[in-house]
Amino acid sequence: MSRYIIKRVISAIITLFLVATLTFFLMYLVPGGPFLAEKAPSPQTMKALEEKYGLDQPVGVQYTNYMKRLLKGDLGTSLKMRGQEVNHIIKTRFPISAKLGLCAVILAVSVGLPIGSFAALKRGKFLDRLIMFFSTLGMAVPGFVVATVLMYFFGVKLRVLPTFGLTSPLHYILPVIALAFYPTAYISRLMRSSMLDIIGQDYMRTAKAKGVSQFKSLFKHALRNAILPVVTYLGPMLASILTGSFIVEKVFTIPGLGNQFIGSITDRDYPLIMGTTIFLAFLLITMNVLVDIAYKIIDPRIKME
Repeated sequence: MSRYIIKRVISAIITLFLVATLTFFLMYLVPGGPFLAEKAPSPQTMKALEEKYGLDQPVGVQYTNYMKRLLKGDLGTSLKMRGQEVNHIIKTRFPISAKLGLCAVILAVSVGLPIGSFAALKRGKFLDRLIMFFSTLGMAVPGFVVATVLMYFFGVKLRVLPTFGLTSPLHYILPVIALAFYPTAYISRLMRSSMLDIIGQDYMRTAKAKGVSQFKSLFKHALRNAILPVVTYLGPMLASILTGSFIVEKVFTIPGLGNQFIGSITDRDYPLIMGTTIFLAFLLITMNVLVDIAYKIIDPRIKME
């Protein structure tokens, strides 16, 4: 296990380096700049700003300087949020997205797993078809449509739930549902197909022949094996949700990391784009490693090589 973890850590470092390098050079290919606005500054002002932030140097030199700071854990200073370090922005914005995302993950797993298992047990029946219909619908409808519909009906028409900010528990309901909508649908379909495969195995038929109750055989034998594909999906899902859904945070005006990332791209805030991208990549890689370790815990037969 330790040898495998060391290999994954080395692989993670190489992956982060490639992500940082590609993001840096692709970022400079996008037209525009951080200091361009409706009223363009004078050439003298532009020159002074570029000299101040080192943007007047060749791209190769800027890349080398950035990577040196990155090795020290310094993600730089935001070009638009004057005086604010990117490290500080991520530190203050990420907990907001993480709290919202954790609620969405809990909702998606607690709803997706049981209804997927139930659909497998009722295969071909009305409830199975009904569950699969809503699961397919949940996977097909874009997140911004779900968020907008929820906001319109519960916030504008019925006026029973707030539609922006996160100042009270009620403010979490709509964005959490919007965030959990797609993962719930995907998990339920994934769980159903995996459970159908497990139910057809010989050991399940043997348990049934021995008189083991359906409930016991389902949760003692089937669920532990059927949940493995869901665990695989949880890694990237956790990383993407915990860092904040860009669309949902934008729709509900939530001051999380996702909303900040969208703003950084619009404003061409290069250090903030780099910082949030590297942070997301780090979380994604970390979650995938944890998922692999969880595989071993859930099923000891899996060998880590």
